[in-house]
Amino acid sequence: MSAKDLQHPLKRARGLGSAQSGVGHWWNERVTSVALVALGVWFVVLVLRLMHADYAAAHALMARPWNAVLMICFLLVTFWHTALGLQVVIEDYVHTRWKEVSLLMLVKFFAVLGALASVLAVLRIVLGA
Repeated sequence: MSAKDLQHPLKRARGLGSAQSGVGHWWNERVTSVALVALGVWFVVLVLRLMHADYAAAHALMARPWNAVLMICFLLVTFWHTALGLQVVIEDYVHTRWKEVSLLMLVKFFAVLGALASVLAVLRIVLGA
């Protein structure tokens, strides 16, 4: 019995196989989730420090360089991780090719747009604009 005998007849007919890119995607998801755990702890501590602060104190705390850098990292990793997760969901559950491609493009577009808008907001706080 060969490996071809174990394949589904439709797979044999189409000649489909591995795209060889799943491991990289899987590792990216794991790395971003570990980064989000560490950054999430920092974010919760920051939010707890801001709970009873007025606007000026909150602005000053966010304008500190390390807080701004960590916030930008948190936002970028969050949008990246979200896009990776939604990509998997769309690829697994959307079976019409044009819908799948359209949704993947929309997810990437909104992830980039959201990340840029978020980074711009942090930079405006830091630069005082």
